[in-house]
Amino acid sequence: MLLYEGKAKQVYETDNKNEYVVYYKDDATAFNGEKKAEIDSKGILNNKISTIIFEMLNENGIKTHFIKSLSEREMLVKKVEILPLEVIIRNITAGSFCKRVGMEEGIVLDEPIFELSYKNDDYNDPMINEDHAVAMKLANRDELKYLKEETLKINKLLKDFFLKLNLKLVDFKIEFGKDADGNIILADEISPDTCRLWDVDTNEKLDKDRFRRNLGGLIESYTEVLSRMNK
Repeated sequence: MLLYEGKAKQVYETDNKNEYVVYYKDDATAFNGEKKAEIDSKGILNNKISTIIFEMLNENGIKTHFIKSLSEREMLVKKVEILPLEVIIRNITAGSFCKRVGMEEGIVLDEPIFELSYKNDDYNDPMINEDHAVAMKLANRDELKYLKEETLKINKLLKDFFLKLNLKLVDFKIEFGKDADGNIILADEISPDTCRLWDVDTNEKLDKDRFRRNLGGLIESYTEVLSRMNK
């Protein structure tokens, strides 16, 4: 039975009360759903890319919701209650950060920037700080400390992983959830929909900015990312 449908995925119940099936759709959205399109095979690519990344993170000690891939578009995951927080890491200036603070795109930061946003479409996922998160009872101090530490570990693993593919990890957004035992684990997806990825040599964008900025070639870019992973 369908439990939830988001912008890019559907979540289904299974016979096991602690497991869900995530189905990756072909829908593409940007600017909090203001721009929409259906792009053939995008869901297949994101499922395959996310599977490879989750497997890598699991092997390196990061606790995730991923159990196994089921098909081209489906993965089996642990049931989690998603925290209403989007966690963002910025390694290179780009996107909304540049618009907010007036920095040029493409500046390599001396250290990663850790950001939080309140996951709520009605308020356009506003950026918040840790005091806001505690006041709104979205997470407590210990949980926020864990989120930051875990996210910085994930950033290091992802940067090294992508660099081997001749890709720069510019920034990314991830989500966490609580499993049946109350443990906070990485959830959602990690793909070119949620990461900015630039070619090391050319700075060519191989991520959802192809869609956001009407650059074209989104499927070709995602296919290139997957191809480098499979070499």
